Amino acid sequence: MSRSQHAAVWGLSALLLGALLAWFFAQYKRVEEVQKLPLAGEAAYNPLYALRQVLRAEGQPAQSRQHLQLDAVPLARRDTVVVYADPRTLAPRELDRLFAFANAGGHLILRMPAWDAPGKDKTRGNATLAARLPMQTTLLWPSCVHLQVPGQSLHKEFCKGPRFMLRADAHPLAAWRNGNNGYVYARFAHGEGTVDVLADMAMLRNEALRERTHALFVRQVLAPNWGRGTVHLVYAANMPPLWRLLLEHGWMAALPLLLGLSTWLWMRAQRFGPLLPSPLQPRRSLLEHVDASGEHLLRYGKLAVLHRSMRAAVLARLRRRDPLAAALEGSEQATLLAARLGLDAGSVRSILDSRPPTTLFEFRFRIARLIALGKRL
Repeated sequence: MSRSQHAAVWGLSALLLGALLAWFFAQYKRVEEVQKLPLAGEAAYNPLYALRQVLRAEGQPAQSRQHLQLDAVPLARRDTVVVYADPRTLAPRELDRLFAFANAGGHLILRMPAWDAPGKDKTRGNATLAARLPMQTTLLWPSCVHLQVPGQSLHKEFCKGPRFMLRADAHPLAAWRNGNNGYVYARFAHGEGTVDVLADMAMLRNEALRERTHALFVRQVLAPNWGRGTVHLVYAANMPPLWRLLLEHGWMAALPLLLGLSTWLWMRAQRFGPLLPSPLQPRRSLLEHVDASGEHLLRYGKLAVLHRSMRAAVLARLRRRDPLAAALEGSEQATLLAARLGLDAGSVRSILDSRPPTTLFEFRFRIARLIALGKRL
């Protein structure tokens, strides 16, 4: 391929690459996308963190804490206290002190107890707040209400909080209800101060304050003592016990660990197989040892050792029964034994012969005759 042809190929490749890049930049545009990161730090566990920061930015003194700490943090006459937790978690002594604070000019903001409908019963008692405010003990099913702010989209609020009913002699300063079916918000005069009750406090949470509608509503809730004192945001008046937290949340870590432990035990455990007989218990029988020793010597051809031992045993028995015959030797001994036992002298001499047997047949024959002679002694 000539130089001009090489240049033409490179030029065509560059032209195609340029056309591809031009098409890409013409079809695709660089855009920015905002991703919401999960909450971190204090905002991850304090649902009123954003409200505190907004109040401080507006010049309104605000502080948040987990517990009431009425002894450690004294309340001023024109302060505002927001109790985010369920009022049933407060001790009666703490409720008495909070209502005494409101009676002296403070602003107390509470929420209704959490809704847990017990089966088919659509109502349940509300004795905690009804004993101190002109409210009925009956709670009604949650029902959404519409919140419309000029210039903003329509919102549905209080969808999870229970509605409540007021007594006939109640005269709230402000109230909000769903038609004639129960209230979701009410403000009561209490001595020189005020007490607000909300069906729930979802609009005060961190993520809810992004909506301008929610921010305007919260500003109206905090209006009575705005700019007069400090806003105290209590986001957890009473933490549940450790065992309850473990039961509710610990299973997410305990279950995988339990499965992993069970799998490891299954891998390490012995497999089931056929039943095996019980092992024999150790024994110390002398006759078994003697028999096993004789079988061993016979298997390895030690015929002379076995014959010599058997002959020595018969002679030992003879010494115990007839010492005179045992003291003799050879023909004299055989003749005397033959006369006393009624046997042939030659037969007795062959039985007591000390020469070792040469074959297995001869060994068995001579051993049998030695045993028979020993029994006759």
